[in-house]
Amino acid sequence: MIKLKSLILEKKLRVFDFDDTLVKSNSKIYVTNKGKRKTLTTGEYAIYKSKPGDKFDFSDFDKVIEPKQIKAMFKVFKNIYRASGNRRLTILTARGAYKPVRQFFKDIGYDVYVVALASSNPKDKSDWIETQIKQGYDDVLFFDDSKKNINTVNKLKKKYPDVKMITRLVNYD
Repeated sequence: MIKLKSLILEKKLRVFDFDDTLVKSNSKIYVTNKGKRKTLTTGEYAIYKSKPGDKFDFSDFDKVIEPKQIKAMFKVFKNIYRASGNRRLTILTARGAYKPVRQFFKDIGYDVYVVALASSNPKDKSDWIETQIKQGYDDVLFFDDSKKNINTVNKLKKKYPDVKMITRLVNYD
């Protein structure tokens, strides 16, 4: 009986990254250094080694440019969205603006909560998830295409051994 009660009281958090996890877009990152401007895709930016003097322009991420759903992950998203129970589904993005992402989902019929961190630092995603754990979420499932983000969030497993935490590295093109 106790086990059933704990399942009923479980607070589930389902977290998806947006870019290159659920959607591919043509948003680019522009890097300027010593007067030279370089264009990076989100995949290139994920492995880019910053150089002294680099100035980054993320203005493309103020909108969702030519989005294409990543079908396999969108199927997972839809299943979680439709699932019943005490769960919260969140899109956790490094983008600086949540409205374009939220509008993308509204346009295709999904009312989802979007958090825009305005940061590509993996610790910021981990900190956000940790805050949710402190608010009582005890079952966390996190999807992201960044190995750095996954590794950083995985560190929470040791800190919160009583929280069921599953991370999934997404690699779909």
